Amino acid sequence: MKNKFIKFLVTLFAWIAAVAAVCIVILISAWKHLASPVDSSVQKNDTIEITIPYGSTSYDAAEILYSNQLIKSRQFFYIAARFGFFSKDSEFSLQSGIFRLSKGMNLEEIFTVLQSPGQEEYISVSIPEGLTAVKIGHILEKNGVCPQKDFLEAVNSAELCREFSIPVALSPDEVKLYGTYGCLSNFKDMYNPDFRGYLLEGFLFPDTYFFTPGMSGENAVRKMVSNFFDKIQELNLSVEDFETLYKKLILASIVEKEYKVPSEAPVISSVFTNRLNKNIGFYSCATIEYIITQILGRDHPERIFNKDLELESAFNTYKWAGLTPSPISNPGLIALDAAVNPAETDYYFFVLTDVEKGTHTFSKTFDQHIAAENINYLSKKSRSN
Repeated sequence: MKNKFIKFLVTLFAWIAAVAAVCIVILISAWKHLASPVDSSVQKNDTIEITIPYGSTSYDAAEILYSNQLIKSRQFFYIAARFGFFSKDSEFSLQSGIFRLSKGMNLEEIFTVLQSPGQEEYISVSIPEGLTAVKIGHILEKNGVCPQKDFLEAVNSAELCREFSIPVALSPDEVKLYGTYGCLSNFKDMYNPDFRGYLLEGFLFPDTYFFTPGMSGENAVRKMVSNFFDKIQELNLSVEDFETLYKKLILASIVEKEYKVPSEAPVISSVFTNRLNKNIGFYSCATIEYIITQILGRDHPERIFNKDLELESAFNTYKWAGLTPSPISNPGLIALDAAVNPAETDYYFFVLTDVEKGTHTFSKTFDQHIAAENINYLSKKSRSN
C-alpha cells in the first residue's frame, strides 16, 4: 500500500513537473513573442515620431504605442511597466515629450527610450493683433498646442488673475471693493444676460510664441499674459494702478480694431479720448461686430446694418457713451501705445476714405464728417462705374 502511494506521488509530481515545464515553455515563448519587434524587417533607424503628453500614465503610453503599431500588446506593455520588467531601477519611470521609435525595436529598447527625457519640440505660433480669446484658442488647437476649451477655461481663471495681481470682481462685495474696473466687474450684457466675457480678455499679448505640443491651456495663457506685462513696462502701465491700466486696455482694444495704418492709431485714439471726455458715444462699428460675433455667436458680418446699431448690449457704443465693460480684442503694442499716448487733436469724427491704403479722414465737426462721408461715397461710386 505504501509503495503504491509513493508511486502515485512520484507520478503526480512528474505530471506537475511536466505541466509546469510546458507552462514555462509557453510563457517563455509568449514573452519572446510579445517582447520582440512588431516588424523585425524594419530598420531601427526607420522611426515614427510619437508624443507622450505630460502627466501620461503607463496605460496611456500603451494606448499610444499600440495605436502606432509599435508594440504587440497593450496589456503586456502595461504589466511589464507595472512590475518593472524592463526598468532601469525597480520601477518604470515614464518620461514625457516627443520620442522617435521604430517597429524594429524590441520592447526592452522601447522601455529604455521612454525612460529617457523626451525631446521638447516647439511649435511656432503667430498670434495676430486684435483677435479675441475664442479665436486665439482656435489657432492654438489647430496647431496642436492645447484644446480651445482648456485654453478658454484658463482665460477665465480667477486663480490666474490673482497670480498676476489682477483684481477679480466675482461677488457683489468684490465689485464694491474694486469698483467699476475690477477685472470683469460682474456686468450683465443687456442683449445676452448670460454673456460674461473672459476675465483675461485683452491681456493675451499678440506675438510669435514657441509652445510645446500638448501643453496645458493654463501654461499657454500664463505665457501670453506674462508677455503682456513685460511689454507694457515701457508704457508706464502697472497693475498697481489697475483702474488706469484697464481703461487704457479697453480703449486700446477698440483702437486696435479701427486703425489700419500705424501712424493713424494715435489720432484715432485722440478721437475716442475727446469723445470720452465729453461723454459722447464712440460710435465704433468694431463694438457692433463684437456683439454679433462674440456675444451672439454669429458669423462675421460683411456689413453693419442700421438694425445692428440698435442692439441692446452694454458693448453697443452707438447706444451708450463711455468705454465698453471689458476689452473687445487683444491689442498689440501700437494700439496700447496709442491708448496711453493719444495725439493732441480737436477731432471728434473719422471715416475710412481710402480702402486700399486703409487711411481715414478726420473731422472736428459733424458737418465736416458728413462732407467726408459724401466724398468717400462719390469716390466709391466713380470707381465702380
